[in-house]
Amino acid sequence: MSLTTLIVWTLIVAATVLVVRALRRDGADGRTAPAPYPASDKGAERLLAERFARGEIDDEEYSRRLAVLRSHAPRPTPL
Repeated sequence: MSLTTLIVWTLIVAATVLVVRALRRDGADGRTAPAPYPASDKGAERLLAERFARGEIDDEEYSRRLAVLRSHAPRPTPL
């Protein structure tokens, strides 16, 4: 194996690694994207509870929004 072949294969592997890393990035800072909340009412309730715990919303707004979430919950489909 010649030196040129070794350099070419090294460049191919390096380019592949860089492409894979670039595809996995989220934004310019290079961090991977966090897992999204599940698409369910429990995910929405959890997010609402977290906002309440951080003090972003008061207890009245929490109760009101929770009631709205629960009143619009999807009904199970009959088989």
